Amino acid sequence: MKSILDELQWRGLIHQSTDPKELGEQLSKPTIVYAGFDPTADSLHVGSLLPLMMLRRFQQAGHRPVALVGGATGMIGDPSGKTDERQLLSKESLARNVAGIRQQLGHFLDFTGPNAAILVNNLDWMQGFSFLDFLRDVGKNFPINVMLTKDSVRSRLERTDSGLSYTEFSYMLLQAYDFVYLAKHHDCLLQIGGSDQWGNITAGIDLGRRMLSRPLFGLTCPLLTTSDGKKMGKTEKGAVWLSAQRTSPFEFYQYFINVADADVMMTLRFLSDVSQDEYRELENQVQDKPQERAAQTRLAESLTRLVHGQDKVQSAQHATRLLFGADITELTQDQLNTIFEDVPSQEVPRDRLVQGLGIIDALCTAGLANSKSEARRTVTEGAAYLNNQKVTAFDRVLSESDLAGKYLILRAGKKRYGLLRFV
Repeated sequence: MKSILDELQWRGLIHQSTDPKELGEQLSKPTIVYAGFDPTADSLHVGSLLPLMMLRRFQQAGHRPVALVGGATGMIGDPSGKTDERQLLSKESLARNVAGIRQQLGHFLDFTGPNAAILVNNLDWMQGFSFLDFLRDVGKNFPINVMLTKDSVRSRLERTDSGLSYTEFSYMLLQAYDFVYLAKHHDCLLQIGGSDQWGNITAGIDLGRRMLSRPLFGLTCPLLTTSDGKKMGKTEKGAVWLSAQRTSPFEFYQYFINVADADVMMTLRFLSDVSQDEYRELENQVQDKPQERAAQTRLAESLTRLVHGQDKVQSAQHATRLLFGADITELTQDQLNTIFEDVPSQEVPRDRLVQGLGIIDALCTAGLANSKSEARRTVTEGAAYLNNQKVTAFDRVLSESDLAGKYLILRAGKKRYGLLRFV
């Protein structure tokens, strides 16, 4: 069996673990391992890719993954890393979110075969508990001092402006019991998660020792952050989602194709399936020819294919070429419509072209200038492009003959584009 710990080690994915020797002995044979996903939305986001890929790596190494969707814990919200209490979701919202996440998990895990992944929802076992039964059967095995020593609890208790509600305080106990339940009913022995989950994981290990008298294991990976310490997967528009309805495949591809050189090799190690040999080759290319962005291309292709499929990779690549310089004159309207299907665009009444749309107004409408004076400067400085052709006259009037299919492709400089769709 392939050593999963060696694989995680070279990728830099081991942040904390229980006894390395005992964990290594356990993972020398097939082991059931789980990670939890909080259903705060109907889609996972880029921050969820790390635990997803961790489960995927364990499955590829011959272990059996369990993906737990927190239908019960999601009603409370994890206080880890939070300064304020989360807004509670309704049961109907949680049900929709759980259903959306279930569909996405199938892109990463194989739910057939000898080590088929298991999907569970902790609401299935938690909803059968009465409050008194849970306190008597589970709570009595959970020392309060264990909870008080956790950073996520202590930091909130020390605050004078908000504190911690009993509801959030109970989250750790609920998650700890998840581990116990999975150990008892699925023989799950290892929980994985981000480094901010270490307190919750060790609480589950301690509860398992008390309730089941058996050893359980924990392992965390680093958080997915950029070189300047910010969470990866955040843009000016908000989070980058795995759902095509929330973040289009083109936008998803663009996010990773534009990862900074300082971050791309770490991101490749963490989120892709590249081998160690291919990684070294890409590392050399980044150092010798950073302008070719070979590592970013490999990263964007790999993740877009995994999340959205190969056809969306090709569409995103084709759209990227068209938006940033390729010739569009030989493409049919149907081809253009297909290529730009996932590209965010501004919808404009076709009458505006019939009446005559100035390049200055077009740049403003596309969001490439905040004012007409800024748009005028863009043209004057030679940074304005229409359908990849430089525009030199700020009084240029656009007409239907300028359309590429039903689109106008506008660009300011090398990287900023705007797509106008005329209806």
